Amino acid sequence: MVDARNCPNTELPQSYEIVSVEKAKPTPETEGSDWYGYVISYEGADSIQGYRQGSRTAVTTAIEEIVAQLNKRHLGQFSKPGRVHLVLTPKNKS
Repeated sequence: MVDARNCPNTELPQSYEIVSVEKAKPTPETEGSDWYGYVISYEGADSIQGYRQGSRTAVTTAIEEIVAQLNKRHLGQFSKPGRVHLVLTPKNKS
């Protein structure tokens, strides 16, 4: 069986997806301009909403990177390789 996570040319299932990136008004406590609101969905049900400052292209690129990292994390690609769970057993005193 081939693990799709180890095949760079294999398209992985996407649990997280960008729903929208739209121009937003800054809140009174923020400074600057060029704010965008974004929505990321998780399997079409739950969503993450946030704001980011920058050009539309820069914001979209940053959100795409976040989504890629979330999907990798969801698939377990950030887990430590070779990790084992050790269970100590008492020694027999004979």
